[in-house]
Amino acid sequence: MARKLANIGRLSTKGSVLLLCDMQEKFRPNIFQFDNIVSNAARLLQASRILGIPPILTEQYPKGLGPTVPELGAGDLTAYAKTSFTMMIEQVEKELQTLGNPKQFILCGIEAHACIACTAYDLLEKGMEVHIVADAVSSRSQTDRLFALSRLKQSGAFLTTTEAVLLQLVQDAKHPNFKEIQKLMIHPSPDTGLLAFFSAL
Repeated sequence: MARKLANIGRLSTKGSVLLLCDMQEKFRPNIFQFDNIVSNAARLLQASRILGIPPILTEQYPKGLGPTVPELGAGDLTAYAKTSFTMMIEQVEKELQTLGNPKQFILCGIEAHACIACTAYDLLEKGMEVHIVADAVSSRSQTDRLFALSRLKQSGAFLTTTEAVLLQLVQDAKHPNFKEIQKLMIHPSPDTGLLAFFSAL
């Protein structure tokens, strides 16, 4: 009888999608480490373009919370407006069908305990593989952020970092796009206050 292989969460460029959640102007003053979170998410978006991974962008009630911040570099993407906390709204579901129903999701944005968590739960319930990029998600409060990450880990999401995602996607220095991805890692990722989370584990 064949032994079922454990799902270790190995990322692949095939069948993956990058989800960019609600990085909007009105959140800027209140989100813990906002600039660094957006900077890391912007690197993930650049990498997705280099590696052919489709990105999907949402905005939470843009009429009240404003547009996506320009430094994310997502100006060419369709921003799906929503009022629900989950990103899995009808328009996003339709886009995923068009993409052939991918099974791996790389998730970044805000807020960790609200829209990131609800999106992850919806995907996990459907048996999808969810990779939360811990240094590219945040909340207004560091407490909410860290407990959300802990809770998401309990639910079966994989916690990772921006640089780890970039390296796992190329796998080999001989990868044809490695030099382009390497350029995105010239400067190490900023400390976004996650060490407190790991000292508590």
